[in-house]
Amino acid sequence: MLKVGLTGGIGSGKSEVSARLDERGAVVIDADKIAREVVEPGTPGLAAVVAEFGADVLLPSGALDREKVGRIVFAHPERLAALNAIVHPLVGERMQELMDAAPAGAIVVYDVPLLAENGLAGMYDAVVVVDAPEETQLDRLTSRRGMTEEDARARMANQATREQRRAVATHVIDNSGTLDDLKSQVDALWETLTRQAADKAAREQT
Repeated sequence: MLKVGLTGGIGSGKSEVSARLDERGAVVIDADKIAREVVEPGTPGLAAVVAEFGADVLLPSGALDREKVGRIVFAHPERLAALNAIVHPLVGERMQELMDAAPAGAIVVYDVPLLAENGLAGMYDAVVVVDAPEETQLDRLTSRRGMTEEDARARMANQATREQRRAVATHVIDNSGTLDDLKSQVDALWETLTRQAADKAAREQT
């Protein structure tokens, strides 16, 4: 099994790269998706979030109002730390379960937004960073996701810098160009990861 960490700043296009690796046969474990699952209605995770932040972070349906929580925590680092203390252990447990279920010899891609921030690079055989200029990130967040510029900049400011992410990378995907450019880079990355997985499997058999 080859363990690959995939990360990138918000609006970098990391999800697009993750989807393309999934299409090529990777087992993708998406930390953001799991983070949503562990605070769904009826879960201990949601109960813990409500105990910490109050019932006004719930929608009328009983689901977590993620946009409201986002506005709270990304403007106040101590509130973000409190949220992470609840969610991160639950996400870690679920990710471990999915890794244990992956077939032998798989290329397992961990889609982890805060890989650099949390010092997780050493956990992986390879680290892929999806990189884009900050102005490109900002444009994507405001035009495609409908964020205000203030909210977008606040979220970007709470993440690692481009330099910090690139410093932990073994592979960098430049997502400042076209989708065709991105496809070519992902194709080349997949060939490299496939070779790495085969070399690791061979070493483990000797």
